[in-house]
Amino acid sequence: MSRIRRHWLPWLIVVVELVGSLGSNAQADTRGPAVLPALIAVVAVLPVLLSRPAAWAVAVSGACVGGYFTAGYADGPIFLALPVVTFATALSLPPRRWVGWAVAGAALVATGIMLNPTESSRFDGGRGPWGPGGGPEGDLSQWQAFGQVALIAACGAVAAAMRSRNEARAQRQRRAVSDERVRMAADLHDGVGHGLAVIAMQAGAALHVLDRDPEAARRNLEAIRAESKESLDLLRRQLARLTDMGPDTEAGAEAAPRAPEHGLADLPALVERVRTGGLDVSLRLEVTSASAEAERAAYAVVQEGLTNVLRHAGASRADVSVVVSTGSTTGETAEMVVTVHDDGRGSDILSKERRSGTGIVGMRSRVEALGGTLEAGPEVRGFRLRASIPLSGSSAGGAEGLA
Repeated sequence: MSRIRRHWLPWLIVVVELVGSLGSNAQADTRGPAVLPALIAVVAVLPVLLSRPAAWAVAVSGACVGGYFTAGYADGPIFLALPVVTFATALSLPPRRWVGWAVAGAALVATGIMLNPTESSRFDGGRGPWGPGGGPEGDLSQWQAFGQVALIAACGAVAAAMRSRNEARAQRQRRAVSDERVRMAADLHDGVGHGLAVIAMQAGAALHVLDRDPEAARRNLEAIRAESKESLDLLRRQLARLTDMGPDTEAGAEAAPRAPEHGLADLPALVERVRTGGLDVSLRLEVTSASAEAERAAYAVVQEGLTNVLRHAGASRADVSVVVSTGSTTGETAEMVVTVHDDGRGSDILSKERRSGTGIVGMRSRVEALGGTLEAGPEVRGFRLRASIPLSGSSAGGAEGLA
C-alpha cells in the first residue's frame, strides 16, 4: 500500500477532488466561481501527496472541509477528503500522534455540515438546523455529519491496524536476521575458533619434532593444512550468509547454505584431530543416535571443551565421554550426558571465559534451549565441562545464542 501511495494514487485522489468539486459546484450554480470550492477541496487532500504527512495536517484538512460546507458549497467528493487524509496519516504515524488532531478535524467537518445553509434549507425553509422552527427531525445534515465522523473513525482504525501489522512483520524480520547473526557467531566461534586452536597446537608440535622426526613434523603440517582449509571454507560460508542478510531481508528468504552440521558420528574424527597435535584424548562414546539438534549440541559441547583445553588449560590429557542416563533434570526422560575433563589449569579457563562472554556461556544457552543443563568449573585437578541433553531435545526456534 505504501508503494502505491507514493506513486499514482495520491495524484488520482487530487484530480478526483478537483474535477468532482468543479462539476458539482458548477451544476449546483454555486454563488461565485466554481474554481474556489474546487481549490479548497484540493488543499484539503494535499497531505496525501506526502510520504509521511504531519499529524496536524488532519486538522488542517478538517478545517478546509468544514469551511467548504459552512460556505454553502455543493456536496461531492469533498466528503472523502478528511477520511483519506486520516487514513494516510494513520498509516504513517502511531495513534498517539494523530488521534487528537483527527478528533479536532472531525469536529470541524461535522460543525460545517450542520451549518451548511444549502443542506438545511432543503428541509426547514432556510431556517437552519437550530433556527426557528428547525429541528433534528428529518434533517439530512445531521445524518451526513454522523456518517462523515463514522467514516473518518473507520479509516483511521483500518490504517492503524495495517500499520500495526506491518510493524509486527518488520519486527519478525529483524528478529530473524538477528537470530541468524547469533547463529553465525556461534558457528564461527565453534568452528573457526576450534580450528585455530588445533592449528596452533599442531604448529607447536611440528616445531618441537622438526629436527629429530621430520616425518612426524610432516604429519603435523598436513593436519594444519587440512584444518586451515576446513576453517577457511567455514569462514567463506559465513561471509556469504552475512552478505545475503541485508536490511531488507525477508523472513524465510533463501540464504547461503549453512556450514555442514556435525553430530555424534563426527566425534571420533574431532578427537583424532586433537590427538595429532600431541594432546592425549580418550573418547567414550556410548550414544549412537539422538535427535539432530541434540547431536549438534553434543558435538558443540565437546568441541568447545577441547578448544578450551588447547587454548587455556595447559593440559596433557583430556577425557571425553558421551553416555546415556535417566534424566535427572527431565524426570524419566533419557538424556545424553556429555563430559569433557582435563588435567590442566581449570581456573584459567573459567576466568578467560568470564571475560570473553562467549564459549561456555554460548554452550549453556544452546543446551538450555533443548531442555538440558550445563555445568562448568575447576576441580582439584583440571576443569570439567558437563552437559545433560535430552535425547529427543529440540528447541522452539530460538537462536543458539551467545551471551
